[in-house]
Amino acid sequence: MKIIKTDGLPILSWCNEPEEGALEQARNIARLPFAHRHIALMPDTHQGFGMPIGGVLAALDTIVPNAVGVDIGCGMLACRTSIHDITKDEIKQVMGLVRKAVPLGFNHRKAPVEIEDAPKDAPIVQQEHKSARHQAGTLGGGNHFIEIQRGSDGHIWFMVHTGSRNIGKKVCDHYNALAKELNARRRVEIPRAWDLAFLPTDTKEGQQYITEMEYCQRFSKTNREYIKKAIVEAFGEVMGNFTIDESYNVHHNYARREHHFGKDVWVHRKGATSAKAGEAGIIPGSQGTKSYIVTGLGNPDSFESCSHGAGRIMGRKEAMRKLSLEDEIRRLDAAGVVHGMRNKNDLDEAASAYKDIDIVMEEQKDLVKIKVELTPLGVIKS
Repeated sequence: MKIIKTDGLPILSWCNEPEEGALEQARNIARLPFAHRHIALMPDTHQGFGMPIGGVLAALDTIVPNAVGVDIGCGMLACRTSIHDITKDEIKQVMGLVRKAVPLGFNHRKAPVEIEDAPKDAPIVQQEHKSARHQAGTLGGGNHFIEIQRGSDGHIWFMVHTGSRNIGKKVCDHYNALAKELNARRRVEIPRAWDLAFLPTDTKEGQQYITEMEYCQRFSKTNREYIKKAIVEAFGEVMGNFTIDESYNVHHNYARREHHFGKDVWVHRKGATSAKAGEAGIIPGSQGTKSYIVTGLGNPDSFESCSHGAGRIMGRKEAMRKLSLEDEIRRLDAAGVVHGMRNKNDLDEAASAYKDIDIVMEEQKDLVKIKVELTPLGVIKS
């Protein structure tokens, strides 16, 4: 970790070489009057909207929608099966069944599923609830994925990365716009260009956002659980009887009330994972690289946080423009990974568009301890 001085709060960075765009955003956050103690940057930090991905902000009595992001509750699910071996043909069969059962990309379920009712004081969630019933158990696009993996513990695992789908985006967009309007009306001196409009938590608007954000987190967990059910059924059809020995379901885009450095604060983790002492976490690699089940070390300087993945080094369009499709396919084939990379558009999620996960893990040795190393065997993306 290195300390970066600013004209506001200091920035504590576990990313040895943060890009300038992310640093500029972190400097803006460090100047916020409600920011507490310091700003923390995880090893996977890269530029986002308003706040860098991989950033952690502890805020006093304030919530910042853009410091949570549009995919509220996005996170990881990982399950250890009792299976110890699986063939490439069996992987292909399981993946084929999962693709039939789990809608990908913009696709929704034709029949609705059961989800938690919308709270009365959550207008956006109420508005989107009917549509959300068709989105629970769907993967989405972008960097979301399903992966079958071999664990260093000798077990076959599977992992799911997805979030709140469209309902989370609707909530973020609404409250970010509302915060901008209220900040302008109250003549707040935070530059609009920073895109860090905020809501005091003692206001009606702030409380409504918290209610809707927390609902989106629960929806995201439910989404991942529905996908888990489909994967379990696919494994059962191909592999016969087996059990799930361990299961984890964690967020990495959210804000939560916590106590740090003598204050009750709202810790915003945007592309960061909670890593309290003894807490289990999931840090995925990029497509075709290793992922990790970890145990948090409770480092107070990171606000008890760690990275949420490898972190991008190229934007999506840049990756499609610069990377070689042949090289990326060759890389996956050489690793023995069953994959769906077929055309230039798939390069936006190629491993070369991301940081080296080994370096990311090295940079956060004081944040987490590796429990299980997971090697990819097959990956599903939209």
